[in-house]
Amino acid sequence: VESSGRDHLKLSVIGAKQINWGVAVGDDLDRLDEYGWNELLKKKYIVFARINPYQKFRIIEECQKRGEIVAVTGQGVSDTQALACANIGIAMGITGSDIAKQAADIILTDDNFASIVKGIEEGRLLFDNLRLSIAYTLAHLWPEIFPVVLQFTLGLPLGLSALQILSIDLASELPPSISLAYQSPENDIMRIPPRHRNDRLVSRPLLIYSYAFTGTIITVGCIISFLFVYR
Repeated sequence: VESSGRDHLKLSVIGAKQINWGVAVGDDLDRLDEYGWNELLKKKYIVFARINPYQKFRIIEECQKRGEIVAVTGQGVSDTQALACANIGIAMGITGSDIAKQAADIILTDDNFASIVKGIEEGRLLFDNLRLSIAYTLAHLWPEIFPVVLQFTLGLPLGLSALQILSIDLASELPPSISLAYQSPENDIMRIPPRHRNDRLVSRPLLIYSYAFTGTIITVGCIISFLFVYR
C-alpha cells in the first residue's frame, strides 16, 4: 500500500500500527541494508508512505530478489519504470497515461481495483479447468495404445479397429473434455494459496496421475473385458 502527503502519512502510520501492519517511510528505505530489508519484508502487510519512483523501484527489486511475484498498479509517467520492472504491471485504462499503458502488462478498462481480483479468479479457474481437461484426455490414450503394443509383441488380435478408435475419441472423449473447460469455479478458489511460479500446466504429477494411475486402471479393465469376450 502506498500513500503520500503529510496528513496521509500520519493516518497511514496510525492505521497500520493499529492493525499490526508494517510501516516504512520513503526516507527510511534509503538507509536499509540487507538485514533491514529482510526484517521489513517478513511482514505480511506493509504500508509504504511518501515514496519516490526510485524507492518504488527498489521495493520491487528487493521483493523479486526474495522470490516474490510483484504486481504494481500505476497511472502516471512516474509509474512507468515500476510498471515495466514488475512481474505484472497494471495500468489504469481511463485515467492512466499512454506511456503507463504501454509499459503495463494489463490495462484496467474500468479503473476498478475489484477487477484485479476478478481477473485472478478467472485465471485460476481457466488454469484448473484446462488441467482437468488435459488429465481426462491423457487418461484415455494409454488404453488405446496398449492393445496395439500387445498386438506387435504378443500377437494378440486388435480389440478395436482404427475407425472404432476414432469414433470413440470423437463421441465419448471430445465432448466431456470440452465440457470440463467450462466448469464453474469452486467456492474456495480464492482461498487457495497461489501456485508456485515454476508450476506448469502439464506437470509430472498430472502425467503420473493420467498415465500410471487412471490410465492403468482403465487399461486393465478394458483388457480383462476384451479377453473375457474373446474367450
